[in-house]
Amino acid sequence: MACTFVIAAEDNLAKVLVIGDSISIGYTPHVKDLLEDAASVTHNQGNAGSTTRGVEKLESWLGDTKWDLIHFNWGLWDLCYRNPESNEQGNRDKIGGKITNSLEQYEENLERLVCRLEKTGAKLIWATTTVVPEGEAGRFKGDEIKYNKTAMKVVRKHNIPVNDLHAMTNLFPEQLFKGPGDVHYTKKGYEILARQTALHIKYQLKLER
Repeated sequence: MACTFVIAAEDNLAKVLVIGDSISIGYTPHVKDLLEDAASVTHNQGNAGSTTRGVEKLESWLGDTKWDLIHFNWGLWDLCYRNPESNEQGNRDKIGGKITNSLEQYEENLERLVCRLEKTGAKLIWATTTVVPEGEAGRFKGDEIKYNKTAMKVVRKHNIPVNDLHAMTNLFPEQLFKGPGDVHYTKKGYEILARQTALHIKYQLKLER
């Protein structure tokens, strides 16, 4: 689908929406700083969670704004196993829990979300799901590779550019992770993710000008 880039008339800055989970919440403030002269960057309200939550909440996140570019990701929540009886944060339990969304459901939801995002007329960028470290309480290391592969089937079909954050985080030393078995990052880790993300956004915006 052809997209048309329009500079926001009121402030001459492109309007950029970032949709994603806590990983994107961590790097978005740094992206905002890096693009302060080129774009007005907003994160969706709250945590985008799984694709199921995305389907439920996307309309409210999009609102009435005419977005120039939308950078989006779902995955870590979809592949997470949860058990209401677990005391782990978020009821995570990869042994006795149930997966949030199967690969099939994930693909179906993502296809639905992408089709809706295309209708905004915004330039789209997909971000691959970041690394699941060994020892994560609700997620199996390597499952993110399966979900990324499934996501790529959808985004390639729609010719959407990809910001490969998985490849980047796969190279991260343990010092950039918040802690052992934690999918989150230190401030330095988020700054690195932000630099790559900002470059992708800036490049795609320039392509449309």
